[in-house]
Amino acid sequence: MSRRKVLAQRLWRNAAWALGVIGAALAVGMIGYSYFGAQDFTKSFANAAMILSGMGPLDPMPTKAGEIFEGAYALASGLLFFAVAGFALAPALHHVLRGFHLEDEEAKQNARPPTKH
Repeated sequence: MSRRKVLAQRLWRNAAWALGVIGAALAVGMIGYSYFGAQDFTKSFANAAMILSGMGPLDPMPTKAGEIFEGAYALASGLLFFAVAGFALAPALHHVLRGFHLEDEEAKQNARPPTKH
């Protein structure tokens, strides 16, 4: 199998996992906004999506417990962004770094052995 095909498969697989993680995080946010904020499905989706994307909430939470959830969810979403981005881009970075390593191996193989005098 060619290196490009392997890279494409790894990128698609990691992107699918990343979308799954984002979907799960969005579901957690929606449940939290529904429970703590007493919001309907569309409002909880909008607030969770805005927090998850780094934009901030649309509606303030009415309770202290809701505010604590909102803060914890925002912190977790911020960290999740970098983790998911790194996971999704890892195959591309590996591909680039492997190219550097292959060039080093080719140079070693093509080098002349030292001569004895």
